[in-house]
Formats: sequence, structure tokens, C-alpha cells
Amino acid sequence: MNFINTDKLQEIWFTIKQNKLRTFFTAFGVSWGIFMLVVMLGAGKGLHNGVSTGMGDMATNSMFMWGNRTTVPYKGFPRGRFVQFENEDTKALIDQLPEIEYIAPRLQVFAAQGQNNVVRKERTAAYSIQGDYPDYNKIDPSNILQGRFINNNDIIDKRKVVVIGVRVLEEMFDKDENPIGENIKIRGVYFRVVGVCSSKKNDQQAEQENQQIFMPFTTMQSTYNMGNRVGWYSITAKEGASAAELLEKAKVVIKSRHSIAPEDGRAIGSFNVEEEYLKMARLFIGINGLIWIVGIGTLFAGVIGVSNIMLIIVKERTKEIGVQRALGATPWHIRKQIIIESVLLTSVSGYIGLVAGVGLLELINYALIAFGANTDMFAHPEVDFEKAVTALIILVVSGAIAGLIPANRAVSIKPIDALRDE
Repeated sequence: MNFINTDKLQEIWFTIKQNKLRTFFTAFGVSWGIFMLVVMLGAGKGLHNGVSTGMGDMATNSMFMWGNRTTVPYKGFPRGRFVQFENEDTKALIDQLPEIEYIAPRLQVFAAQGQNNVVRKERTAAYSIQGDYPDYNKIDPSNILQGRFINNNDIIDKRKVVVIGVRVLEEMFDKDENPIGENIKIRGVYFRVVGVCSSKKNDQQAEQENQQIFMPFTTMQSTYNMGNRVGWYSITAKEGASAAELLEKAKVVIKSRHSIAPEDGRAIGSFNVEEEYLKMARLFIGINGLIWIVGIGTLFAGVIGVSNIMLIIVKERTKEIGVQRALGATPWHIRKQIIIESVLLTSVSGYIGLVAGVGLLELINYALIAFGANTDMFAHPEVDFEKAVTALIILVVSGAIAGLIPANRAVSIKPIDALRDE
């Protein structure tokens, strides 16, 4: 025997038509609950997408470390010494810290205030010039639009090659001009363009990165007489290793090599991406938890309304239930009849709320894209398919539960009492 058939659907539809206003408000309560849950989940995802896009594909187990001035006198050295990293520090870090996955020493050359440092034909501009190792693009990847990034041969041979940001391409080259193989002059020295890149981030930092020029680290050291200086380090920890612990170990190595007091906490500056990422992850876990609590609470309020309405329906149909029992209907048949009505009412109204919620999120997403309003705080609000399915399952189960109490109430009525009911 089928759990639900055409006759049963016609019976349920007849009941709904007999009480249109009551059915509407009951269904609206359930629809509103699932609608609010979907919209809040989408908004939470939009916040997460905005913050995540701001980070691009930067390794979440990465850290940055640079030299400051000492604040504690140590081994005869006065306070106030500037800590200058060197090539030998790089080797020491690699040799002494097996937890390191990637390490990328960096240098940077800024244009003097009010002066341009890049020339190509009749065009001049001021850009930030970065000296990098190939591994930096594994720590904080960029989109390679044309050509390639810096490679190991560039480092070994100290080649005069550069990778330019997409903004540099737009300003220094004609619209349809291929920059690969062309030369640009940086602070009086010619370099050949081997690649064009763009930032994967979606904030002000992306704009800055798109206006940068990248050259081999060793080339920058030798071309601009920087000796063996290192500006700062970008480092990632191997899988399973703590970035925070690795950062502290790296500081110990540097302090030992540069005669810095162990207790001097300001001599070496640092930024731990892993720590900030974990804070953000915990924040969004809390936000999602709150969304589910509020959303399900709102949903259950609608389901309770369904349960109350089903109790009223059972009361109105007491005599009908008595006739069915007198004609041999089993308790399970009566329970099934009430539960089916409850599940159908919650499922259909819930589906309408789900569709409306997803539709609103799509409309908001379209508006954000059309008006260029995606920011580093909110972007691409959406609901995961798994969460939508979970919400529907919760809805169906809730509908069944909502029908249980009225169903048990219907079964508890004795047939003789039901037949006497007026």
C-alpha cells in the first residue's frame, strides 16, 4: 500500500481550501522561518567570502619577520641598534629549522618622493620594486596573466628580468602591445619583461600589488649595491608544524646571530598569518552557530504553529476520525493521515521560503557585481547546497514531529466518543 496516494492528496487539498486564511498564515510562519535561515546563512557566507577574498590565496600557515631597533643593551652593544638581516641568516634558518616549508627573503626599492623610477620610451612612472625568490609566489600567489614568474635560474644567474603588475602593463604599454621580451628602465638599468601578474586579493592591497614590479632577489642586491642585505622574510611552516612555534624559533636563531637580548621583544617585528586566520575562522564558526540557533528557533516557531493548527484540525474532524475508527481504520492509519498533512504543509511552505531566500541572495549578488560593490568585507552571498539540503531535512523532520502530537491526540479518542462529538 502506498504511503500517500491521489485520494489522500485530494483530501488534504480540500481541507486547505476550506480554511484558506488559516492555512496561509500557518504556511507563512514556516516559509518565513526557512527564508530567514537561508538569508542569514547567505549573509554569513558573504562576510566570509569578503574577508577570504581580501587574503587571496595567501598560505594560511605563513608568517613575516623583519628587523627593528633593539630596546635592550646586550653583550656590550647599546640599545637602539638596527637589526639588519643578511644572506647568512637565510642559510642559518634553513639549516636549523627543518619545520620550514618555504622561505622567501625579500628586498624592496621605493621611488624617491616626487620622482619617477621607471622609464619606457616617453613614459615614466613611480612603482614599488620587489626583489624576490620564486618561493614567494607559493606563499602569496599571484595570477600569472602572461609569461612566467621569477625562476631559480634567474636567481643563480642574476638575470636582469622583471615581472610587472597588470597596472604597470596598462600604464607603460599600449593596449594591444605584447610586453613579453620588451625592456623597461628601472633606476637607470634596463630589464627585460618576462611576465605579467595580477593580485588575487580584492582590496586596497590588491591595487598596490598590481602596481609592483618583481625582479630576482640576487639581481636587486647586485644591481643596486645592497651587498648581502635582506629586507624581511616570508616563511611557511610544513604541514603539521605550528607557525607560531616556528616563528619563535626563527626569532631565537636571528637573536643569537645578531647578539640581541633574548628578552628583547621589539627587536624583531613579525606578523603571524596563521594566528590571524585562526581568529577569523573561530569568529565565523561562532557567527554560523548563532545563525543556525536563531534560524532554527524561527523555524521551530513556525512548526509549532503547524502543530497547533493540526490540533485544531483534529478537533474539527473528531467525528470523521470516529467513523474511520468504527469502520476498522487502525491507529497507524490515523497517525499516518495526520502526519502526512503536517509534513506536506511544512515541506511545501518551507520549499517556497527556501526558493525565496535563494532568489533574494542571487538578486543581491547580481546587484553587487553589477554596481561593483563587492568589498573586502562582503562579497558573493550564497548558500552551500549541503546547508540547503540540511535545512530541508530539518524541515521535513520538524513537520513529522509537529504532526505527532495531533496524531496521538486523534488516536487517543475512543470511536464511540468521537461519533457522539458535535
